[in-house]
This record gives sequence, structure tokens and C-alpha cells, in this order.
Amino acid sequence: MTEYRRILIDGYPMLTERRDEELRTADGRSVPVDEAVHLPPVEPTKIIAVHLNYHSRVQEFMTRLPPAPTYFHKPTTALNSHKGAVVRPERCRWLNYEGEIAIVIGRTCRNVSPADAGDYIAGYTIGNDYGLHDFRDTDAGSMLRVKGSDTLCPLGPGLVTDWDFHGKAIRTLVNGRVVQDGNTSDMEWDMHYLVADIARTITLVPGDVILSGTPAGSRPVEPGDVVTVEVEGLGSLENAIVSGPIPIRDDVGAQPSESEEVLSTALGGDWEFRGIRAPKGPGAKHYESELED
Repeated sequence: MTEYRRILIDGYPMLTERRDEELRTADGRSVPVDEAVHLPPVEPTKIIAVHLNYHSRVQEFMTRLPPAPTYFHKPTTALNSHKGAVVRPERCRWLNYEGEIAIVIGRTCRNVSPADAGDYIAGYTIGNDYGLHDFRDTDAGSMLRVKGSDTLCPLGPGLVTDWDFHGKAIRTLVNGRVVQDGNTSDMEWDMHYLVADIARTITLVPGDVILSGTPAGSRPVEPGDVVTVEVEGLGSLENAIVSGPIPIRDDVGAQPSESEEVLSTALGGDWEFRGIRAPKGPGAKHYESELED
């Protein structure tokens, strides 16, 4: 396996290859991994995400998988990087992490079989498919603002080639505490299937990203929290949550909501039927103690 990272050197984006604890450029410069200013490892023309894929997530929401995958789109302006700040806008409370594995396309791909799809994959990276569930009631199911708001798609730290996705551990930590713990063996549709499915009608080009789903355990985080997604063989993607400097405008559009749908999704599905009360007061951390009662 080889790991490539995009970083800033003297203010200029550079592609580097990881060599132990150093990142090296093609012109011979090197930067210690811990000192690098990271960029997203790829520059996609589109980011496509699958709704449900892990069986643990399906069970958590007390639902069933559809007969085939369904997808949504995240705009490229949502891109963020390893160590980048994830912004929860003012007047919003329900920002959830979703640790995922991201597939990166390496060759123009259209109308391929699952058996051949691997030939079109450049490699894999880690993603965190954040959801701003305050807007869950809007956008007619597209989830444009829920999943597409600025900073809500961190990718990184690097692109890893020749990585075997079978049987790999994936987990998410908030402030060092494990909150998601899954394995790719729990996926209904594997990486090759997802690529082949989308490429039936949508041309995928080099750099495009497909987010492959998240295990159970997605919950809200607050400004000051540090969220880390770890994937076996791909490393760790870390981001801090910050509060947006400007409130969501109240003179246009749908407003942030705390409807039953918003709370149910943010707190793990059908929360009221589990005896879980909606958190009170600012922030969402109160739900943890209520779950333990």
C-alpha cells in the first residue's frame, strides 16, 4: 500500500508520499506528518453518499434496507480536511458525526460490472459525513443543507492505494471515547458494488468520491468536541467542532427545527419509544446521561 497526502508547503498545494513519519514531495522536500497543514487528499467533481449500508445502522433505526442502495449528493464546497474545523452554525444544535470509508475513483468509469469496478478505484480515504439535522424537515428529502453545508465533508488524511476493504474495523471517537464501532463485513453492499451501481447512469471521473455508509452510533456533537474516525489500514481523520461566527439568517428560507423527525434522526431513531427525552437546554450532550438512566 502507498499513502498520498495533499498538504500546503509555503502556501502552495503539494502532493506528497508518506514515508514513515515524513511526507515527501517529488522535488525532494519533506515535512513531518504532525507538522503538515493538510488539504483534502483529492479534488472531486462530485461527492456521492449512500443512505444506509451497515446492518447495525439499519437495526438502530428499526427499519429495513431497501432492495438496492439509495444515494444523496454533497456539494464540493462541503469539503474539509484532516484537522480542519467543522462549523456548527449559530442557532443550530443537531450536528451529528458519521464515520465512513470513502472510495476514490482513479479512471473514468461508466457502465462497468461489480467484478471490474475495482480497476477503476484509485484508492480509499476516511470520511466523516456530518449531518446538520436542524434542517432535516426541509429540501424534500435531498438533504442538501443537512449534509451539504460548508465544512461538513472532511476527508483524509491521505489516499491509500491497494487497500483491501474486506473485514476492516471502523470506529469513531469523540474526545477519546469510542462512539461508533463497526466493521466493513457488516456492509450490505461492498465498495465495488456501489461504484458499479452509480456508474450505470452517472459517469465517474478521477478524483470523484463515494461515501460508503456509517455504522450505528451517530449522535450530536458540540463546539469544543474533537471527533476522530479510525479505519484499519487508512489511519485517523481528526476534526474539531467550532461554533459558526454568523447565525443562520431568519429573514429567508426554512428555519432550524426541533421536530420529532429532527430529534429522532439526531438521537438514533425512534427515541421517544425508548424512553429517551429530548435534551434540554443548549447543546446535545445531555442525551448521554439520559441513555444511562
